[in-house]
Amino acid sequence: MANMGTTAGQSELSARAEELLASMTLAEKAGQLTQYFYFGMLEGVEGPVGDQPREVQAALSRGGAGSLLFVSDPAQANRLQRMTIEGNRLGIPALFGFDVVHGLRTVFPVPIAMAASWDPTMVERAQAVAAREARAVGIHWTFAPMVDIARDPRWGRIVEGAGEDPYLGAAMAAAQVRGFQGGGLGEPERVIAGPKHFAGYGAAAGGRDYDEANISTSELWNVYLPPFRAAVEAGAGNVMTAYMDLNGIPATGNAWLLGDVLRARFGFKGFLVSDANAVRSLATHGFAADLTDAAARAVNAGVDLEMAISDPAYAHLEEAVAAGAVSVEAIDACVRRALEAKLALGLFEQPYVDEERARVVLADPAHREVARVAAQRSAVLLRNEGGLLPLSTERLRSVAVIGHLAASKRDTLGPWAFDFDLEETVTVLEGVRARLGGVAEVHYAPGVRPAQRMFPSIFDMFPGNVPAVPEGFDDEAELARAVEVARSADVALVVLGEWQNLVGEQASRSSLELPGRQLELLRAVVATGAPVVLLVMSGRPVDLRWAAEHVPAILAIWYPGTQGGAAVADLVFGDVAPGGKLPFSWPRSVGQIPVTYSHTTSHDPGAQGERYWDEPSTPLYRFGTGLSYTTFSYSDLSVDRDQLPVGETLTVSVAVANTGERAGDEVAQLYVHQRYGTASRPVRELKGFRRLHLEAGERTTLRFTLGPDELSYWNAAAGDYVLDTATFDLWVGGSSGAELGTTFATTPAVAQAH
Repeated sequence: MANMGTTAGQSELSARAEELLASMTLAEKAGQLTQYFYFGMLEGVEGPVGDQPREVQAALSRGGAGSLLFVSDPAQANRLQRMTIEGNRLGIPALFGFDVVHGLRTVFPVPIAMAASWDPTMVERAQAVAAREARAVGIHWTFAPMVDIARDPRWGRIVEGAGEDPYLGAAMAAAQVRGFQGGGLGEPERVIAGPKHFAGYGAAAGGRDYDEANISTSELWNVYLPPFRAAVEAGAGNVMTAYMDLNGIPATGNAWLLGDVLRARFGFKGFLVSDANAVRSLATHGFAADLTDAAARAVNAGVDLEMAISDPAYAHLEEAVAAGAVSVEAIDACVRRALEAKLALGLFEQPYVDEERARVVLADPAHREVARVAAQRSAVLLRNEGGLLPLSTERLRSVAVIGHLAASKRDTLGPWAFDFDLEETVTVLEGVRARLGGVAEVHYAPGVRPAQRMFPSIFDMFPGNVPAVPEGFDDEAELARAVEVARSADVALVVLGEWQNLVGEQASRSSLELPGRQLELLRAVVATGAPVVLLVMSGRPVDLRWAAEHVPAILAIWYPGTQGGAAVADLVFGDVAPGGKLPFSWPRSVGQIPVTYSHTTSHDPGAQGERYWDEPSTPLYRFGTGLSYTTFSYSDLSVDRDQLPVGETLTVSVAVANTGERAGDEVAQLYVHQRYGTASRPVRELKGFRRLHLEAGERTTLRFTLGPDELSYWNAAAGDYVLDTATFDLWVGGSSGAELGTTFATTPAVAQAH
């Protein structure tokens, strides 16, 4: 296992695993490789539950399950763990997994928002809190972080990742793994990290969830694999496979991808789990003949645990062995890795949780403060004409808060949250009212009803996940009331975007327009003449072309989590200044997709922004863009040598100054471009960044290093990583449009004396 301590400790774990393995029957081994969803908490709730909980408990009682998914109640975890141990002849405990994606009881901003902070230290701190809460209730393992690069925002699961860039994505992947796991498996109050989905899931055709991904070798190695490699190098104890076909071969049955790339090339030593029913789906894909064949193919590819809702394919492993489709040795290798994970966590010694302590941990107020800071640091200021923000409370008598999302606790949390406490969730409306504290009147109007999906979500079975339309809601009357509330206010805070069930898994879109009648509402509010601040609550870019021309202030607040409303109020009224930057290029319209900053030059670079005749081909907002309430300047850019022998490193220095009148955060970003070589290289690639806080008038010097890790790339013709001798352009600034630049050249490696 990755990062499990000393060599002696690893040897002891391996010996104990071998002892157990030698005593197990083939049926018991298959049980250890089976992970069931457990939907016991949903019995009696309308949805696809049925007899599933009883099926799972029957499997536990006969040693037919080694892991459970979706148990977050400590009393329930103890009950099921006891059932597992008593039902297993060798007393092997269960491994409990859960989707702790952006928090458990304390919900943090969604992952795309955390990436917008460009603050790995903060992200690591947040996921450490999430791990502490998860472990306290009996969860041992999280199916996170999702590190899929997403360059098509129609794909709903963009909300779970870090956006379009592999360098930023790798930094966020490593930070989350460190946050979840700490120094290694078995560390107190930490859980196993499970980066997903290996690999290429974010490149689904047309942005349609679950569709195939066809990725060139150059894109696969240079764009989609680096975050996974970073997660493995950070010590991830688990990796989850992907559902879809990757270049014609289902990822969950792809021995080259899982064996040659993940284990051999990246050095992954942990255990692999399939995504939900992905082993069974090998037959659905037309890759495997039946479930027995599917089980054999998955084990032969190295998939250690099968995640199943019901009727697992791994229940057919005995048949597969009898047919000669898979060897006992291959099955043993999978079981060994599963056992070593349980041993490393100390589950044989401490299989149960302290239910009273769980209540104390979940109620820790320090966790909520971490969430508030995370939401503050994740917000991105996209527009602020005339310095409308921050708002001065001294000049306000009346504030209008408009939009259903402003008062929706469930939407404030965002998707992929399951164990939250709505009572302690702070909405934007609540945050504004608390911050003003009677200084100004706050009037609220929803304006328009929540937009509804054409097809139900797989998460609709969870109570409260479908936005409710108030009984007797009169569309025209409510729209008119919102306009009147705005007209009589000193300023209107309009919260628009996507309801949380409109983004995430099985939530792809064919359009990026604001759902429902929200744009109509925005136009009507702006027409009143009241100053308008647009707060965008979403997990992906939405069409803001009209707003970018007519609304003076636009702040992307994402789905900000448990303390989201308080953090938004802090930002709007200037208690803190926004410092986040976009983790993706924000397109003007859906027709531009995909639009990324790191494209290649093409044969006609001068017309790069003129690819379409009906609108500019440039994004509405660049990758890395984000304003502040102050201004920053960059100067004195230099490299410590302009000739860099291949294999060595150089140091880049740059001065950054706060040239405004108030303190603020800036994210300094370093980009490079290789002018020529053995392949065409992107016009710019992010190769370094640093978030820093500067007081008004303060100046500091930053240093970055560039070497083989930053300058080498996968060359499709060579079939390997290369580092060319070439001239490089280098820029440092506050976005991917940075203008302060210099050059250096790589030269042949210096011969070593013997």
